[in-house]
Amino acid sequence: MLRTPKLDLFAGIPVASYAESRVWYEQLLGSPPSFLPHGTEAVWKLAPHRYLYIVEQPEHAGHARLTIFVEDLESLVAGIAERGLRSTTREHYPNGVEKISYRDLDGNEVGFGGSTKHRTRRNPQRKKRRV
Repeated sequence: MLRTPKLDLFAGIPVASYAESRVWYEQLLGSPPSFLPHGTEAVWKLAPHRYLYIVEQPEHAGHARLTIFVEDLESLVAGIAERGLRSTTREHYPNGVEKISYRDLDGNEVGFGGSTKHRTRRNPQRKKRRV
């Protein structure tokens, strides 16, 4: 653990086309960016001191992978579906956690995880399926 009294997290995702990717991330996150540092970067505030940003860097696009844990996973996923995006995978873990992943236009993976406390699984193996 980092020993610091205050921490801000900026998770960056390099993309090939800023303009096209910005539209996709607005669909995924359900809002326009919180701020625009410059012409090819957009930042979304996810929670206090926690940010996700995209930046046009074609040479690095497609290699990001991040997971965001949320309290109400099903509602979040339903909202994303209403905005026209479909998940690429759903993973179930034996500890009651589920992860639902999306791939952007470049192949970067953004996953959302949360508890599935109301569901039970008999098989303790991690289950992954394409959707």
